[in-house]
Amino acid sequence: MLAGKRIVLGVTGGIAAYKAVDLCRRLVDAGAHVVPVMTEGAEHFVGRATFSALASEPVQTSLWDEVHPIPHTHLGQSADLIVVAPATARLLSAYASGLSTDLLTNTLLATRAPVVVCPAMHTEMWEHPAVQANIATLRTRGVHIVEPESGRLAGGDVGAGRLAAPETILALIESVLGASGDLVGMKVVVSAGGTREPIDAVRVIANRSSGKQGYAIAGEAAARGARVTLVSTVDLPVPAGVEVCSVETAAQMGAALAQLASAANVVIMAAAVADFRPAGDVSGKSTKLKKSNGIPEVVLEPTADILAGLGADKPSGQVLVGFAAETDDLIANASGKMRAKNLDLVVANDVSQPGVGFQHDTNAVTLVRSNGTTTSIALADKKVIAKAVVDTVVEILATKIK
Repeated sequence: MLAGKRIVLGVTGGIAAYKAVDLCRRLVDAGAHVVPVMTEGAEHFVGRATFSALASEPVQTSLWDEVHPIPHTHLGQSADLIVVAPATARLLSAYASGLSTDLLTNTLLATRAPVVVCPAMHTEMWEHPAVQANIATLRTRGVHIVEPESGRLAGGDVGAGRLAAPETILALIESVLGASGDLVGMKVVVSAGGTREPIDAVRVIANRSSGKQGYAIAGEAAARGARVTLVSTVDLPVPAGVEVCSVETAAQMGAALAQLASAANVVIMAAAVADFRPAGDVSGKSTKLKKSNGIPEVVLEPTADILAGLGADKPSGQVLVGFAAETDDLIANASGKMRAKNLDLVVANDVSQPGVGFQHDTNAVTLVRSNGTTTSIALADKKVIAKAVVDTVVEILATKIK
């Protein structure tokens, strides 16, 4: 996929610059023609000779002393893709504001090629509203963001802000350049995790859903070229190229999906949404119920049926997928859910079986389509299940497009 692709690798001044060396090597090994561009700050962390030795061309650093008379225009116009790893807060600010302060920022402004930006900085900086606003701005302009991971940072701190692993960055680059992906141009919304309905300031009604299957499906769809939004209640590593909308309760998830679903080509409801919640508004409670006050009476009321609502308002041509976690009468229950909620596909699993469903890394499912056909996938890694689900979605999409 990367063979012969011309990739500009921008490296900025952060301690994570050493990881860009590994990324450079991986890109070259994959057949890409890598042109490294370093900022002045990057040279404080990694020497020019390192990238010049590993890349396809010597490092470029300046607007003024390169062979080409207009280096940024040449780099921007000739690139198949530009990746910046690491991207500091300063780079994000300059790029979002359109400031051309050095060769790298000039090149970013002078290209129409896809751009992948991989932020890395301390947690306090990453979470600062100005940085998050710059990230949001770049996303609206079509820039692909590989969000940082949580872990050990410089100086011994631990938190969000560590540069994503080189293999994660490489996976997104491959998906961005994989123009033959069967979901290119499609918008896909996936929900994941179990909702949590508050009883008081501490306690919740929840379920055992880990969100792993939803995250695997989101990653598979993104790898095929889709623009994916994941509505999630859990904190798992975000697949490359996926944007996350974090929620907690069924009401919050319903509100998020109501905004996102109408513009989506595919909606996959992998989340386990609570069927009941404590009656009344407890979201603003700042105290917890005390055992010393006796056993409280908790009155339950049904939550809104998000999937039924999506089915009732489903736009023409959209593929809507539901999940059915059952303990008996698997196919009958899945088929009934499909008819009642206007679904195109139900992913049904028997969670009473060992290794299936909640909290496992494996799953075994039966795919039930609206035309009555079923396909069973034996116990396998959830990434394998995700591929089978997305394969079926692509098939259904093709029939709707016709």
